[in-house]
Formats: sequence, structure tokens, C-alpha cells
Amino acid sequence: MLIQAITLFPEMFASITGYGVTGRALKQNLWQFQAINPRRFADNKLGYIDDRPFGGGPGMIMMAPPLQAAIEEAKSHHSNNNSRVIYLSPQGVPLTHAKATKLATLDNLILLCGRYEGIDERLLQSSVDEEISIGDFVVSGGELPAMMLIDAVLRLIPGVLGDTQSAEQDSFADSLLDCPHYTKPIEFQGMEVPEILRSGNHNLIAEWRLKESLRRTLARRPDLLEKRSLIPKESRLLDEIKQEQQDTNHN
Repeated sequence: MLIQAITLFPEMFASITGYGVTGRALKQNLWQFQAINPRRFADNKLGYIDDRPFGGGPGMIMMAPPLQAAIEEAKSHHSNNNSRVIYLSPQGVPLTHAKATKLATLDNLILLCGRYEGIDERLLQSSVDEEISIGDFVVSGGELPAMMLIDAVLRLIPGVLGDTQSAEQDSFADSLLDCPHYTKPIEFQGMEVPEILRSGNHNLIAEWRLKESLRRTLARRPDLLEKRSLIPKESRLLDEIKQEQQDTNHN
């Protein structure tokens, strides 16, 4: 996969290209990265690519022509049409595990990182395939959201994670939050690792993990359960959890 970022601050992406699993995967040629600075396509010697908004108002707006040229440059680096131009924006659709999974099937992602008060709407209408948001809040630019998207997508590329089950068992991978995890020592600040996890009975451990995943999802993200078609085992465990909660409340 080739991922390209159109950004005024290419240096920011060193944190994801040089460190962690994504940095290691880049060295292993499991993905490629290129940053394109739209200032290269400015029509003035100072490299300005922004101007005041029509109609007045605060801030500056990124102009369409240099961004369009940067997108065309990015597309020229990949001959396959299986690509997508994404603008990181709080107005976009939410980034979810399902969305990351779909993006991971593409050969080329072009991530447009905005700055200032935004981007000329005509560029968004003519050259952007999709707007994606990482949450209902605003940050100074699209670079950090782009890096979060890159990390979420690359985790799903074969070979990026040392253990493929790590991605399969992550929160949201099956529309449930992840279960609690424990490691040594057995006792910490008066709290012990659940005995069942030390039993060696893999069937019981698997059921415990599923039940705790359902319990955590019910407590923290019940909306996920509303969207999920439960299998009989999950329905049984969920009924047990609700009964346990009722018994606790009655006591």
C-alpha cells in the first residue's frame, strides 16, 4: 500500500514512519509513504497557498489550485486506479474499524491535511472522494488525524503486527469492546489475576473473555450491542450479565 499525505508539515509524519510497528513495517516495505507539500505548487515566490475568505470572516482559506496540483502529483505516483482521496475533517463520516478495514483493501490512499480555517469548497467537491472525522472536536490541522487513520489502517495489513490475532481481537474488530487483559505479577495492589485465566482450560477462558467483552460493551458502549446480531451463546451470556447486575442491585 502506498499512502501519501498532502501537508504543509511533512516533518510531522516522522513519528509514524520512524517508530513503532508502523515504522518497522515501512522498513520491511509492507507499505510506502510520501509527503507532498502543496507549497511547491504555489503561484508566488513566498509559497503562499492561502487567502482571505470571500464574504469576510476570520482566518485564511487554503486555495484550490495548489491543492489540486498536489493531488494530481500524488495520483501520478500510482498507476492503479484503486485509490482514494480523503480529506480529514470534523465534518466527515466517523472513522470506525469497519471503515479502516475497507480502506486497508485499497492500494493507494491520498490524505489531504487541511490547515487554517479550511479548504476551498470547490476543491472538496471536485477532487475529494471522502471526508473522514476522528471525532467531534477540532484540532489545528489534519496531520494528527491522518496519522491516526494511517495507524488504524496499517494494523490490518498482513505482516504489520507481529501476531495477526492482535488485530482480530482488538476492540471493535467484532463490534465488541475488548475484554480485560492481565500479565505478571499475579497479585498487584491487592488485586489478583482472575483464577480462570490461570486454569489452563482454553474453552472456559474463551467463554470468560467473551462474557467480559459483552459486559464491558454493555457498560460503556451499549449502542454497539443494539446494532449487533447476537449468536445464541452471546445472548445467553448477556442474559447472565444482566441477571448478575439485577442481583447486585437488589443486594
